[in-house]
Amino acid sequence: MKKFIASLVFVLIGGFVVDRVGGMAMWWVNQHTRDISGPKIKYLVNEVHEDVILMGTSRCNLHYVPSIISDTLGMSVYNGGIDASNNIYAHYIMLCHILARHTPKVVCLEVMTTDFAEDRDPFKTVTFFAPYFGLNNRADSVFMEAGTYWQYQFSHLYRYNAKAVSNIAGLAVNRQAGGDNGYIPHSRPAHFPKKCRAEGDVKRIDGNKVKYIHQFIRLCQQNRIRLVFVVSPYYSIVGSHHYDVLKQVASEHNIPFFDYHTAGLYLDHPEYFWDEMHLWDKGARRYSSVFAGDLKRVLQNID
Repeated sequence: MKKFIASLVFVLIGGFVVDRVGGMAMWWVNQHTRDISGPKIKYLVNEVHEDVILMGTSRCNLHYVPSIISDTLGMSVYNGGIDASNNIYAHYIMLCHILARHTPKVVCLEVMTTDFAEDRDPFKTVTFFAPYFGLNNRADSVFMEAGTYWQYQFSHLYRYNAKAVSNIAGLAVNRQAGGDNGYIPHSRPAHFPKKCRAEGDVKRIDGNKVKYIHQFIRLCQQNRIRLVFVVSPYYSIVGSHHYDVLKQVASEHNIPFFDYHTAGLYLDHPEYFWDEMHLWDKGARRYSSVFAGDLKRVLQNID
């Protein structure tokens, strides 16, 4: 019996040491990787200082050219779009980390139907931010809601599960080349989208996501940040009520809402699109000029 207990204690201590040492090793990898999202999250948590911060998923990352927007606004701009971050839970975590050290003047949130629609695993992509678990209580509350809080408390190594392969690969391959203050351009595609499909409206609404949209807005208001919602162009057709849930929330809080998707911007220019959901660099530059002008007019009215 004593041998069994001694063996068990040895295994537990060994597992603890491996977890903590592995966690420290992966933290180093995470802080030095040059993959697509690791350096950007690191910058947003530790260094961001720009006046205007653009937030959202890959559509934000690929659609907004900070230098163009900055020239129009006369303000510094950073593109904080995180690829595959997917919905409002990830954006809320990122905003909490940003506000821990910096208060921007303007936040532009690229919104999507995934920010309010039901799906099977709504918290899947918040794992991207798990390496920063324990640094911000407000951000960590999302992990509590997701059910992973105690797992991250127990295992430091587990926090790197979601992006371990990408982070390690990023030590050898630089995915940040050619960037413009967070903007990572898509090169010209081999083929442009050919068929413009019609999208149906969202049928099932996730009330908890909507709650977090309200919380995101309140955080900005508490910090006197001018917040705007944006839906950049898609190569698809939607009805006029497609974003009514988001527009209703924006209206309640008097948040400007730019909807270029319902308006059909660039549906006559398939050569601007990399695929149905994303612009490539040429389209992003054209769109950034349009958006910058519209944003400038709205901010002047707010002021």
